[in-house]
Amino acid sequence: MKTIVLLTALLAAIPAQAQVNLSGVWSARLDEDFPDRLAGPELGDYGGLPINDADRLRAMTWSASLIELPEYQCRVHPADYAFSFADIRMWEERDRDSQDLIAIHIHHFAWGTERTIWMDGRPHPPDYALHTSMGFSTGRWDGDILTVTTTHLKEGWARRNGIARSDRATVTEHFIRHGDDLTWAVVVSDPVYFTEPLFRSHDYVFNATGQIAPYPCESVTEVRRPKGVIPNFLMGANPFLEEYQINHGIPAQAAMGGAETMYPEYKKKIANMPKPPAKKSAAP
Repeated sequence: MKTIVLLTALLAAIPAQAQVNLSGVWSARLDEDFPDRLAGPELGDYGGLPINDADRLRAMTWSASLIELPEYQCRVHPADYAFSFADIRMWEERDRDSQDLIAIHIHHFAWGTERTIWMDGRPHPPDYALHTSMGFSTGRWDGDILTVTTTHLKEGWARRNGIARSDRATVTEHFIRHGDDLTWAVVVSDPVYFTEPLFRSHDYVFNATGQIAPYPCESVTEVRRPKGVIPNFLMGANPFLEEYQINHGIPAQAAMGGAETMYPEYKKKIANMPKPPAKKSAAP
């Protein structure tokens, strides 16, 4: 009888799925897609993004001066973009008695954002529920991969040069751990601005002694503007869009993005496109 009781207890202690412990501080690697990690992409660089005409138009009228407005200075990166740079801390929340996994929490250094991934089977709220920058996330284990579905996101950006992602998007993430390496892969499906899902990935390395510093943010007036003025360009009046094309020899059609530009075979098409004028060298 004692043997049966002991065996039952041991079997109960074995997790039903191959859950992986993701807790700890993870340091971001910045060598992949570096412009998107820190400095930000160049204006007019929309290549490799499955955007439609509406999203392209928004980007072409966008001005980088927008981010110096007090309302934008402390605006956090949305959940599907926040992991693009800087370190994160992950930890588990478990039921004290059953030790069942209730949620996984993530703290991101930039702006001190935190999100919760519910692991207890709760459903997503109705469409009319509150939308936030972090959205509402639920997770499940696919073998040893944590798969997360996020809805109820506020409108955000897919690239920090004017490319928008709407508040109707659904985001699917995969957290894949290989020893001390963590890969974050995300697929963004947006019926408003994307004609196909957008995919991006980012890598982290486990930092056993890592610490996340505070990130206080206080808005200030950097440039005095008349009340109600929001930096932007009228259609066809943005003077900076061609700089990216000229500096890198990228045909205008390719620089403007679209689902076709995501695929390797598009390189053959670029070869037959007219190139922008060569960059003029500085006078001696």
